[in-house]
Amino acid sequence: MKILLDEMYAGLKEYFETLGYEVLTAQEAGLKSAKDRDVVEYAGKNNLILVTQDQKPAELAELLGVKCVFISNLLIAKLVDEKIKLMFK
Repeated sequence: MKILLDEMYAGLKEYFETLGYEVLTAQEAGLKSAKDRDVVEYAGKNNLILVTQDQKPAELAELLGVKCVFISNLLIAKLVDEKIKLMFK
């Protein structure tokens, strides 16, 4: 699987590569400060899964049928809650 990390997640590239993913950052793709739609369209044209924390590109991805992982505050809260509960089992 190939993923495209939106600008705010460029620092996670090495982690995802360690997990076995082929990773491209928005910066490496020439998408630094690009419009959200351009980032989403690039991901779609190159069969990449977009990873973002911004709602607008996530919604555009859904509208355009582009695979996307939206790291929302709700998702983060659920992950932390799950980890905490596992600590006290």
